[in-house]
Amino acid sequence: MTLKIGIVGTGWFAGKHADILAKTDGVEIAGVVGSSKNKGEVFGIRYDAPGYESVFQMADSQKLDGVYICVPPMAHGEIERELIERGIPFLVEKPLGTDAELPQDILGFIRLKSPELITSVGYHFRYQDNVARLQEVLQPGRIGMATGQWMGDMPQAKWWRRQEQSGGQFIEQTTHIVDLLRYCAGEVEEVHAVYASRFPEEEWERTNVHDIGTVTLKMKSGAVANISNTCVLPPGVGKAGLSFYTREGLWEWTPSELKEVGVDGERVLAEKSDPYVRQTEAFLHALRTGDVSGIRSDYEDACKTQEVTFTALQSALSGRSIKL
Repeated sequence: MTLKIGIVGTGWFAGKHADILAKTDGVEIAGVVGSSKNKGEVFGIRYDAPGYESVFQMADSQKLDGVYICVPPMAHGEIERELIERGIPFLVEKPLGTDAELPQDILGFIRLKSPELITSVGYHFRYQDNVARLQEVLQPGRIGMATGQWMGDMPQAKWWRRQEQSGGQFIEQTTHIVDLLRYCAGEVEEVHAVYASRFPEEEWERTNVHDIGTVTLKMKSGAVANISNTCVLPPGVGKAGLSFYTREGLWEWTPSELKEVGVDGERVLAEKSDPYVRQTEAFLHALRTGDVSGIRSDYEDACKTQEVTFTALQSALSGRSIKL
């Protein structure tokens, strides 16, 4: 059975997913939707796929088994609703939007129109071997605290630097760290955030996102976490990770490795898997069999991460702690 997969978007993530799909047996890239038909056609040349200017047009022209949605945060909404209306499964890149209201509306539409619809969200770190290891060894009730960070430079995409288009760094980028915290340590109960703009237009004009921030989170387990981010660093300088402090020892995760430190010493586990490939394998398996057990983040679960990140923005703007 050949799966016909459509792609919405022509940016880096669209290319990443398309390259994996193109190398996968039994998969055909059936079309590409761009911000214009020409952009879709140009992107699709590599994959011998036609270009379209809308999801409606692509879905009308053929039967689609699934669609990858790879668009900026402000572009979500109508794309998902059109696919849900037609009962077409989708894998959507994070974040789900610039706020929490739109994703909740879309989730409600799924429940109304197609409760069994297969969905997957691009929190690809969940598919790493080292994250599976964290889930195996960590017990939320034994975690004292966690600290995380996403420290880097200002992305060059113009939409990323506009609050109303990206949602800001914590929603658009640091969401990965928040999602891993939830995945490994349980749900968040309360959020208190402090954001600031230190150098908003020193290098990039028309920038209104906060460029530094720190967020304290109280977990339902009783543990406390802190996640900080910045985009003030020079290009190529930065770090991202999440550390857990427990009665049994210290676990320090980064995208490339996991360090375990205990009374018997320490060991470092290099990450050897490609989580993007595993994410696609799980999604395609679900399309073929209906078995969604391999999908580690569906739309409903991702809405919980989105709620935490948007609540952090509300806390920073209001100057008060907010309970979820």
